[in-house]
Amino acid sequence: MSDLLVIVPTRGRPQSVARIVQAWTETDAWQHAELTFVADEDDPTVEAYKEAFATVALPDPATRGPARLVTADVWRPLVPKLNLAAVTWAEEHFALGFAGDDHLPRTAGWAKRYLDELCEMGTGIVYGNDLYQGDRLPTQWAMTSDIVRALGRMVPADVEHMYCDNSILALGGAAGCIRYLPDVVVEHMHPIAGKAQMDDGYQRVNSARQYASDRVAFLRYGVEQLRADVEAVKTLRTGYLPDGRSTVPGGHMPKHNQPDPEQKLRDERAQAEQAGDTARVAEIDRQLGEMTGEGGQTNL
Repeated sequence: MSDLLVIVPTRGRPQSVARIVQAWTETDAWQHAELTFVADEDDPTVEAYKEAFATVALPDPATRGPARLVTADVWRPLVPKLNLAAVTWAEEHFALGFAGDDHLPRTAGWAKRYLDELCEMGTGIVYGNDLYQGDRLPTQWAMTSDIVRALGRMVPADVEHMYCDNSILALGGAAGCIRYLPDVVVEHMHPIAGKAQMDDGYQRVNSARQYASDRVAFLRYGVEQLRADVEAVKTLRTGYLPDGRSTVPGGHMPKHNQPDPEQKLRDERAQAEQAGDTARVAEIDRQLGEMTGEGGQTNL
């Protein structure tokens, strides 16, 4: 099992399977990430998806993470479909990524870079350069799974399709946990960028009605829910809840990013000192003394 799972919700574009798999192979992504396409069982092209996936040229399984095609029972808008998949797999991976079926990674090593950045952050979100929006919007991204588990969803705003990237940017920016990687290119092959033909799916989600509906939902999120979500993510970023329990169980964190036990005690001590809990401070000092071979007060 890989630390990073990238979820690609898709409908009506079975030809995207081969393009995305080829792009992953050309950018050495398979050693560091798993790929899951999420189609719809009621999609008229669902059989074409199954055939495309069965015949696509995947690398040797011994040299790559798993790739799979799963089908949802019925059509759902992109965001509800993505959120359902993310919550389903959040317990199994350190990080989850989103890409559209029109995103193609171009930079070799992008998956490893995403993981390296997220491991350094501990809790956070990263996104690359899509060669259209650039740093303005994360049209694709990866985030640590603890955010999904804490919020109960991947896209924070209750939108269907549009403004999902705006809400990711709003959450990450306000919580101070989003990082743009300009040298990591994941190209967005979108009609508005002049890189694809308009089809029924693009027309539906880019309609004036869809924009208006999702804009209202996004603005409502900013007023009613963003602050609470930011506080939840900030709690994750400290590494520990007020009672000292870790917010990231070891099973969800890459082995090379496991917290240092001594650092955990030092963090707990700082919290206890701030709270004026002198008994807890003294107890932690004792534990640190035993751990470091020193007695009494430990320098912080």
